[in-house]
Amino acid sequence: MSFGNVLTVAGSDSSGGAGIQADLKTFTALGVYGASVITSLTVQNTRGVVDRLDLEPRFVAAQIDAVLSDIDISCVKTGMLANAGIANAVGDAVKDCFVICDPVMISKNGYPLLDDEAVLALRDSVIRNADILTPNYRELVRLAEGRYEDPLEAGRAVMEEFGKLRALLVKGGHIDETGGQVTDTLLLRAADGIRICEFRHRRSWSENTHGTGCTLSSAITAYLARGNDIAASVEMAIDYVVSLIELSANEKIGKGKGPLPHHAGMKL
Repeated sequence: MSFGNVLTVAGSDSSGGAGIQADLKTFTALGVYGASVITSLTVQNTRGVVDRLDLEPRFVAAQIDAVLSDIDISCVKTGMLANAGIANAVGDAVKDCFVICDPVMISKNGYPLLDDEAVLALRDSVIRNADILTPNYRELVRLAEGRYEDPLEAGRAVMEEFGKLRALLVKGGHIDETGGQVTDTLLLRAADGIRICEFRHRRSWSENTHGTGCTLSSAITAYLARGNDIAASVEMAIDYVVSLIELSANEKIGKGKGPLPHHAGMKL
């Protein structure tokens, strides 16, 4: 049996719905082997993040070096990098890897996960050498330095600035939160410019969406490791997350915005 090996570099979610925990659950459900490097320990539950303890950058880098020196990793997914020191250390440690960057900047309940210095480090050290970027709408606007409100214009500007990016996924869930349909748009670099791929699906009104961004980027990572191209990996990852959101309507966990039922998704 052949399966891919992948690495997630992210924060720990004590409630198990996002971060490292969601990444590893997704990897297992989609049939790849997942290694993990923790950047920060968060105090959180389904109602939000209340505190965190960031690890030392040298310790984060040592974790990455330990994994990469031993396991043949095909893709690295980065999530919450916590601060500038960690972002710089991670960027240097994974610069020769295929990187899927989920630029986690703020939690769903508004808890700041990156300050301005850390965002600059994320841009210069990680995104500049990343292959795929998966920002939500607020993150995309910030990465485009507020110059564009239109998501596609912002996406094109980011692709132009970061020439190594092969693809940028503009997630549509937070662009129009009232519509019954969601359109996710993939900007894919091609020989003749930027190719646009749109993926449409019905909006689910479930409040159990904790960890959807982490799960989506991890699913893209898993499908890539299994040998699929970028567009196919993104499409299958979106379908996977949509299926989990629909399943979550029947499985409430916690008293806030519940997590996705990754364990139920293994039966799909």
